[in-house]
Amino acid sequence: MKINPLQIVLVSIALLGSATLAEVLTPRQLMARTASIDLETAIPRQFGGWTLLPNIQPITPSEPEGIVDPDAKNAPVYSQEVGRSYVDRSGNLVMLMVAYGPVQNYRLKAHRPEVCYTAAGFRISGKHGEELAYNKDQQPLKLTRLVAEREARFEPVSYWMRVGNDIATGVVDRQVIRLKYGLRGIIPDGALIRVSTVGLSEKTSFKVQDQFIRDFLGAVASQDRKFFTGT
Repeated sequence: MKINPLQIVLVSIALLGSATLAEVLTPRQLMARTASIDLETAIPRQFGGWTLLPNIQPITPSEPEGIVDPDAKNAPVYSQEVGRSYVDRSGNLVMLMVAYGPVQNYRLKAHRPEVCYTAAGFRISGKHGEELAYNKDQQPLKLTRLVAEREARFEPVSYWMRVGNDIATGVVDRQVIRLKYGLRGIIPDGALIRVSTVGLSEKTSFKVQDQFIRDFLGAVASQDRKFFTGT
């Protein structure tokens, strides 16, 4: 088959154009907030009717999902992780996990709690979304609910994920948010905020967790609150 020189030129131009466009659209500006918040100090140890309960640690995030670049396997997804447990005056125990990652892209991304619970041997059920009104002057917070079970442990979980200034409610939602920032040349940061309870029924657990989240966000310093809730 005879190859037309013009076709070779056109294909070469198209390949060069694609490579140039990919290079131009590659996000470079980090939206990292690492220098602006220290989770150890930003998360209060006592607030409302909640008191810190030492020596009880929540399930920690597992290895990142979806790493497609072999060179990224040893790169940390989270630069900060804080896990604490609190008890209220009625003896209700709530476990809090906050994990922060300065880079949320296709290689490194905060993963959903159902991934780390499954990796720890839990069965996941009842996943659904809800909205929580935590402040009359703010939009409701979009939460994901689920139940994690392993042997005799029954642990209802509520969580949300912040990507940049947005709250992501699912995998597709998170991809769309990252694309939105990517088109502006920005690599967003991200945070996972998760609360869970043990020893309570599912309905009571979510009721207790809602109160904990309201008290927690109300107690966080005003300059730090957007870190947890976005805009």
